[in-house]
Amino acid sequence: MFSLQNKTALVTGGASGIGLAISTAFAQAGASVHILELNTDQAQKVADELNAAGGRVQAHAVDVSKQADVRAVIDQIAAEGPIHILVNNAGIAHVGNAETTTEADLDRLYNVNVKGVYNCLHVTIPHLKANGGGVILNMASVAATVGIPDRFAYSMTKGAVLTMTLSVAKDYLKHNIRCNCISPARVHTPFVDGFLAKNYPGQEAEMFAKLAATQPIGRMAKPAEIGALALYLCSDEASFITGTDYPIDGGFLRLNN
Repeated sequence: MFSLQNKTALVTGGASGIGLAISTAFAQAGASVHILELNTDQAQKVADELNAAGGRVQAHAVDVSKQADVRAVIDQIAAEGPIHILVNNAGIAHVGNAETTTEADLDRLYNVNVKGVYNCLHVTIPHLKANGGGVILNMASVAATVGIPDRFAYSMTKGAVLTMTLSVAKDYLKHNIRCNCISPARVHTPFVDGFLAKNYPGQEAEMFAKLAATQPIGRMAKPAEIGALALYLCSDEASFITGTDYPIDGGFLRLNN
């Protein structure tokens, strides 16, 4: 089950954190994986490691906020064969409320988290249509659904990802394109470790425990758990699923009472 043999998948931000877990799961399931990544050295390192383990992975230098860059790379991939899966995972975070978020902060978050998703959708969907269909998976967040303290700009962008998902799912039903999104709660990624080291030096363990405890299940998610859900939603076993947001949150949305 959940085979991606003979499938070609694009994974933005696929060289670290959740994106790395998705790239790994897809490669292990037999997909030809194209990592679209701003950090090209890290992307190539990941590609080399996955290929050494028997995968078929290529790394591409892409700034998703620049449509011309996105088009050049995706059109080149499409010229080599059909694209079947797009995972819009690339994103950046920000801490701040409506007063402390600067215009530059807002623009930076928008350009990557919203415009970047749009750019990849805009360029990839015509290829999926030409190939008779495909799957799109967007990375949203629990912040798209509930209020999270000091996440004004981030929540704005993830709310946009959620509603873009619904719009694309509705518009492309007739083209056999499924579109869903995943909404993780806190996931233990290198970003979390870096954030704690920067903002709570000497208190990392204490603050990590506090953040983990906000999930009723008592811990943060592992990136591989998000990767497993992504694999299912992009597989043929999920062929009846479209226009749906999948919280993977340790009970965060429903059990925090």
